[in-house]
Amino acid sequence: MPRKKEISWIHRYARPLMAGLAAVGAVVTAYLTINKFMGSSTACPTKGCDIVLSSPYATVFGQPLALFGFLAYVSMIGLAIAPLLVRGPDQKELRANLTRWTQPLLFLGGTAMMVFSGYLMYLLTAEIKAVCLYCVGSALLSTGLFLLALIGQDWSDLSQPFFTGIITAIVVLVGTLGLYANVNNPATATDANGQPGIEVTTESGPAEIALAQHLADTGAVFYGAWWCPHCHDQKQLFGQEAAQTILYVECSTPDGQGQTSECQAAGITGYPTWEINGERLSGTQTLEELAQLTGYKGPTTFQNSI
Repeated sequence: MPRKKEISWIHRYARPLMAGLAAVGAVVTAYLTINKFMGSSTACPTKGCDIVLSSPYATVFGQPLALFGFLAYVSMIGLAIAPLLVRGPDQKELRANLTRWTQPLLFLGGTAMMVFSGYLMYLLTAEIKAVCLYCVGSALLSTGLFLLALIGQDWSDLSQPFFTGIITAIVVLVGTLGLYANVNNPATATDANGQPGIEVTTESGPAEIALAQHLADTGAVFYGAWWCPHCHDQKQLFGQEAAQTILYVECSTPDGQGQTSECQAAGITGYPTWEINGERLSGTQTLEELAQLTGYKGPTTFQNSI
């Protein structure tokens, strides 16, 4: 009687390990996505996290890059555990088919995520020049998923993952370069005066103008970047005329890839940042909050909202 082929430990536990790594990535990217939508600062031991996560590279198709990372990790979880959910002796064929169908998809996903994360690591070192532990962690998770998809699965022919990996890497790299092509072209985002930034389209009411003047008189400073969507939201709350009155400090260089020396010296780590009475606030602030924080006593019939 032929002896049954013994399954190695890496093949036995590869899918649970992949699901575990992807679950960690999903939790982290979900946290970053929620923070991005809420305009909140991110908990991080280094000041580079908010700079990286507020950069133009952190937004894709108008949505946070972390959102797409979350979807990628969730997809990897589904592919990894699909065969494991099939139980019972009468389901062996279905389980075998799911294993066979998801095997190349796991490798494609792992390869794509690793290549994309590798390009992001290049951006951190060469373009943004800041360290984001979340990004580094995601790159490590993606590499782990790739390795498990490669060595943790039984390939009848090693040429299959080899050629598939090369093609996938080329497609992802070319697509990524095209995706970020406009980031290096600041002329695509200019205001009505031809300066870098998105034009403020809302009108200022008497209350917005009065509050803006009060903020300027009390020395409240608004630090932002021309490419930052939350900074634009903040200006939209004030309206065209009032936005010209507040004390605004532009922190981004014209190419959108660096920070001005003034903001570096001030230790600004994210946008928008308000400095009021010696204290700093991160994220978009409502006009009511700004009025309360600065002791504003003028009209409060603000007409703009996000």
